[in-house]
Amino acid sequence: MKKTTYIVTGAAGHLGSYVVKLLLERGMEVRALLLPNESIPSFIEENRSLLQEYTGNVCNFASLPPLFEGNGMNEFIVIHCAGIVSITQKEDRRVYDVNVSGTKNIIDACRQYAVKRLVYISSVHAIPSLPHGKIMREIPSFSPDAVPGYYDKTKAIATQMVLDAAIKGLDAVVIHPSGIIGPYGLPTGNMAQMFMLYMRGKLPAAVQGGFDFVDVRDVANGVISAATNGESGECYILSNRFIHLREMFDTLAKVSGRSRLKMNLPICLAKATAPFMELYYRLAGKTPLFTRYSLRTLSENAMYSHEKASNKLGYQTRPIIETITDTVTWIKEME
Repeated sequence: MKKTTYIVTGAAGHLGSYVVKLLLERGMEVRALLLPNESIPSFIEENRSLLQEYTGNVCNFASLPPLFEGNGMNEFIVIHCAGIVSITQKEDRRVYDVNVSGTKNIIDACRQYAVKRLVYISSVHAIPSLPHGKIMREIPSFSPDAVPGYYDKTKAIATQMVLDAAIKGLDAVVIHPSGIIGPYGLPTGNMAQMFMLYMRGKLPAAVQGGFDFVDVRDVANGVISAATNGESGECYILSNRFIHLREMFDTLAKVSGRSRLKMNLPICLAKATAPFMELYYRLAGKTPLFTRYSLRTLSENAMYSHEKASNKLGYQTRPIIETITDTVTWIKEME
């Protein structure tokens, strides 16, 4: 009988690290793909003896075969978390190379080594936005022409590639997380950066608008469930609920004991100043808190249904106050 082994790409990322953590806690053997400068986060403690770390890059197909060594005795499930999230509008070759070309390499490797299943982490941003008041659900096909942002387009292209591979016989499932937040977020992440700045008293104001924010731990649970319970060729939205940024930061103030943000900039004002802020941060070599892309996202409809995932995968979400409380605790531990 073959032994089930999970291969996780992007294993040092926010979601990827939690997927690794939960798999190890459940006693599963895990092979983690890491870039040369990456390591598995220290908060992953349990059953590390079941973890094997591999250095490679999804953009380099030649670095992938070691992950599949012993495929005659192992049954592989690949969870493809590797990806680059971009909140800028400009085209970025690195984003395309990782999100599109890297996914093609993973698909080709899954075919070559006859994996049991591929779970691809897409994004709700690959799904075309509907007018306000309409609830967005899973769709059967994807096109880069149907979504506005460059990141959105790369995710739409890669998602359709995975679904096309499933039609041709690859057992593959697609996951669409909404805005992932939670403890141990990478400091380069937009929301994690804002949380940290707020906790340090360096965030002067929030903006109006909001999005569907979901706990990284709930998404990780849903991803692992999809690996065994999902149906090949199907997509599953892993969302929570729409949350205004004002509610987010008011809750942050409540659980942290810090002062509430007094300024809440109108979205139109923020959009007017965004081009100048993007230029300033680019010249400073830093990631801007808000861009034209992110502000459009915060002002568009973000009503996503996770009914399908709840019914088919047993997907559940926790209250946002629990997510924020745990995030605040983590940030305080870092100080």
